[in-house]
Amino acid sequence: MSVKKNLVSLVILTVFSSCLFAQLPKIINTQQVPGISKNDTGLVYGILKSNPAYFKEILNNPAGYGVQVIYTQIDRDSLNIPSLKRYYYGPVNREFFYPASLVKLPCSLLAIEKINSLNDKGLTLNTVMLTDSTNACQKKVYIDPTAVNDKPSVANYLKRMLLVSDNEAYNRIYEFLGQEYIHNTLNSKGYSSTRILNRFDADCSLELNRFTNRVSFFDSTGKLLYIKDAQENKMKYDPPLGQVKKGRGYLDRNDKYVNGPKDFTYSNYLSLSDVNEMLQSVIFPGSVNEKKRFELTESDRMLLLKNMSMYPRESAGPLYNKEKYFDSFKKYFIYGRNNKSRVSSDTLRIFNVVGQSYGYLSDCAYIVDYKNKIEFMLSAVIYVNKDGVINDNKYEYKEIGFPFLLDLSKAIYTFEKGRMRQYEPRLDELKITR
Repeated sequence: MSVKKNLVSLVILTVFSSCLFAQLPKIINTQQVPGISKNDTGLVYGILKSNPAYFKEILNNPAGYGVQVIYTQIDRDSLNIPSLKRYYYGPVNREFFYPASLVKLPCSLLAIEKINSLNDKGLTLNTVMLTDSTNACQKKVYIDPTAVNDKPSVANYLKRMLLVSDNEAYNRIYEFLGQEYIHNTLNSKGYSSTRILNRFDADCSLELNRFTNRVSFFDSTGKLLYIKDAQENKMKYDPPLGQVKKGRGYLDRNDKYVNGPKDFTYSNYLSLSDVNEMLQSVIFPGSVNEKKRFELTESDRMLLLKNMSMYPRESAGPLYNKEKYFDSFKKYFIYGRNNKSRVSSDTLRIFNVVGQSYGYLSDCAYIVDYKNKIEFMLSAVIYVNKDGVINDNKYEYKEIGFPFLLDLSKAIYTFEKGRMRQYEPRLDELKITR
């Protein structure tokens, strides 16, 4: 590329970044990747390699950082019907990563399906849901102070899970579903490698997590509509990646150091491909094999999209503290989470779920820019734990993890901005009323 063209590109980028990304570092260069065609399977690697200032350290130690990336290009035809093409980087589906809160997406989808299957009993997402307890691991929940009416419901738990990644809300949905229902249903849909075996509660052992609470549903008059009895799952699930141990040491639940790797063999597991396809099934239902879709009504789908794309300040109930739950709280891509300023532009939205735990940082997103007519999907994970000790809360999230996800998404966004499309996408359907 000539010097003159480089200067023109820099001027365009400066103007663009001052408008859309005014609160972020400058956008990564827009040059076409040398020697890489847009249909090359090495596309993501080429984009990273063409920006050494941002990605050299990652590329020099890919195994150490455990980076996995799925980038999905979206092209529309004359009828606005999308076709999708995926590009991969790293050992996608071949190497373990801890999914953390990514499991909230499949559990949200399954909870909606289960409620819909109980419509004949009078249940809706807003029906009052009361949780009992039968052992030390379980919690009795009759009141939800975050709900407008103080009454727990699947709808409010879903909102808390998808808007601010609330762990207690996930625990209640996990208990409503039960281990066996989760795995039988996902297996029937073709997501056979997903393992959701644990609450997010350090007091619950692997065995205690087999037991799930009695959950009761009541109408607005207090009439009992349905009971999901307490259950024990006696099924044993083989770990999809075999035995998995990580780290040189770890802190146990009593903060005692244990010399030797931590065993993740029977932890929760969700491959990057599976969570990417689950999100795709919500954004573009027709693009996913019918077997792998979830039984959602259009209003269910809109509710999910709204909860995944909102900023916490846009929630009328529950109301969230703007200092703690800032706009980029759950937006690792594009905003990097470290920037706590209010997002001033509404021309770009991110529909996503994220994960952060044990040094693993992940984001799975559909990113859309209504003004510039850009849309793409991006899923990525990185492992940042230089001292090799698990559970010591000494991870390089701020120094390496969040900056990588920010820079990766901006590099892909910039590549997308320069990518030619035969037909301009019409994105009005995804302008969600908030």
